[in-house]
Amino acid sequence: MHPDDWYLTDDVDDFLARAGDFLRSRPVLHNTPLTVFEKLRTHGVRAHGEQPPVFGRLERAGEVQAVFYRFPPRGLSVTALTGEQADALAAHLAGLGHSLPSVSGDEETAAAFAEAWQRHTGATPTPRVRLHLYRLGTLTPPEPFPAGRGRLVGEEEHEHLMRWCREFAADVGEDVTIDAGTWADTRFAEKSYTFWETPDGTPVAMAGVNPMVVGMVRVDPVYTPAPLRGRGYAGAVTVAVSRAALAAGAKEVVLYTNAANPTSNALYQRLGYVRVVDWAAYDFK
Repeated sequence: MHPDDWYLTDDVDDFLARAGDFLRSRPVLHNTPLTVFEKLRTHGVRAHGEQPPVFGRLERAGEVQAVFYRFPPRGLSVTALTGEQADALAAHLAGLGHSLPSVSGDEETAAAFAEAWQRHTGATPTPRVRLHLYRLGTLTPPEPFPAGRGRLVGEEEHEHLMRWCREFAADVGEDVTIDAGTWADTRFAEKSYTFWETPDGTPVAMAGVNPMVVGMVRVDPVYTPAPLRGRGYAGAVTVAVSRAALAAGAKEVVLYTNAANPTSNALYQRLGYVRVVDWAAYDFK
């Protein structure tokens, strides 16, 4: 494959005009880029940092076959590639002088690109995280179901919400500052949130959802404070936001889990979520 099959731009409108149909054709597999570009559409490219972004599409005979995007200084995110396509992209970016801290994509693509990047640059790839992508099949509330209800988080509870987002980020190892001054620039800001509360009105768990894009909603994050875990609250709030997404017209509801967390993986499968594909990220040293 010739590297010239890859077309790079920093113009989001031009990129979406040419690659938007490709992204929308597979809303489950492309859920992350779809939500990223929805944020760009509504908030502008500055929503992902001050440096110019880099968007790329693999196009042959007028057909888009894959895309990537990057918001420096962050790493590369890429849709599914064959080994040959991954090698051509790595060669092209290395030839242009790009320096990448990381790559993320489906497990086979991320591994193929990491190996190709090492060949072309000498950088050593180190696995950082492996995720499972799930899509909702038949929603199945857990039994027994905890007493209480789900309700949207109010504006007056923003401090509480930020505190739980900070705790969630710390639990999953995200290096992010979450406070009133930084909130709008974090990945947590564009979501709507639901608290699960006990019958006396005490919030005990939360779940966020991204805005619906082409009939797809992604649930993220789901969090229960450590002292309250093991009581079914995470399952209850996940059912609440999943049910609300379906009622709002979502055709697909998806979520990611850490492959190393057997508890969350077992929970979502009991709720009716079906594993679709594995995801991975590699850091380059």
